Amino acid sequence: MHRFPIRWVRGVALVTSLVTLSACQLPKAGPNKNEILAGSVNNGGNAFVVEVDDRVSRATSSVPQFGFSSSFTSAPSLTADTVRPGDVLGLTIWENVDDGLLAGETGASTALEEVQVDSEGFIFVPYAGRLRAAGNTPEELRGLITDELEEQTPDPQVEVRRLAGDGSTVSLTGTIGAPGIYPIERPTRTLLGMLSQAGGVSVASDIALVTLIRGDQRGTVWYEDLFRNPKLDVALRGGDRILVEEDSRSYIALGATGGQSRVAFDSQDLSALEALAQVGGLVSVSSDPTGIFILRRERQDVARQVMGRPDLQGDQRMIYLLNLTAPNGLFIARDFVIRDDDTIYVTEAPYAQWTKSISLIAGGLTPVANVATLTGN
Repeated sequence: MHRFPIRWVRGVALVTSLVTLSACQLPKAGPNKNEILAGSVNNGGNAFVVEVDDRVSRATSSVPQFGFSSSFTSAPSLTADTVRPGDVLGLTIWENVDDGLLAGETGASTALEEVQVDSEGFIFVPYAGRLRAAGNTPEELRGLITDELEEQTPDPQVEVRRLAGDGSTVSLTGTIGAPGIYPIERPTRTLLGMLSQAGGVSVASDIALVTLIRGDQRGTVWYEDLFRNPKLDVALRGGDRILVEEDSRSYIALGATGGQSRVAFDSQDLSALEALAQVGGLVSVSSDPTGIFILRRERQDVARQVMGRPDLQGDQRMIYLLNLTAPNGLFIARDFVIRDDDTIYVTEAPYAQWTKSISLIAGGLTPVANVATLTGN
């Protein structure tokens, strides 16, 4: 039988001992796959660990649903010409006499510019008196003024123009081209028309949220949905407030990934595969593709469906396990939906710790270094 020199045996034993010791004490990004599995409810822990399959993926695929209530969608469009308190009107009056009540030296017509409707809805017209303007169209108001004036001047002709005023305005704020206060006019009676008037949104359209506030009611929609669904292009009312903001959802990426940070969603629906791609994907020399975990505080209804346990009460700590090496692992990762405040943790592959151990012990040794070098013989 061939016998190795005692110095070789001692060298191998030394290496084995050091590797074992260093593997237990080496720093690492977080727990490995087995340590996480050991912390499941089944093993006395406080979180459910569930391997993701098609059923789990469907059960957890809910995404935020936005929309307007019927009070918004059923409201008819305002007549753009209806006069309201705060509006500004322009009046022109022609008199069929040379020396009329209102006519000046320039001719038989008199222009009354910027006649503002007061808070009670009235305007004042010389010789016609104080007339109620609010609630009337310009044509109806023209008739009222004409009736009052023809008692004092023969066959008066009246023109009424509704100018931009503050009686029917909405305010637009947030990430929008030109924030400000805009009047509701014929082209801007609806939400989309008003947003266009203000220059559109100044963030990516697929992650822009539009909130309409009317009194104590509010509704939120995706900006892109305004184009897809005409029913969401609701009629506006004076005093409405419109807020445009960027989607604030985010997730945390940790472990053996290309980047570790809090990451903002870059689309309305984000899959686990897309989320990993956002942070640079897996690290080929250290990531464990069989140990990708998504940590989430899951809603009661979803947790009950996933676990098949109607007895669960309240939100539950859930850890979803993805295995990219499974036959359909990539498809499942593509279908699994990431939600706001999720944490994606990628574990290190077992050989990554072994490599660290060897690097720590061997230090600057070259590939041709042998055990004799380590033992000093």
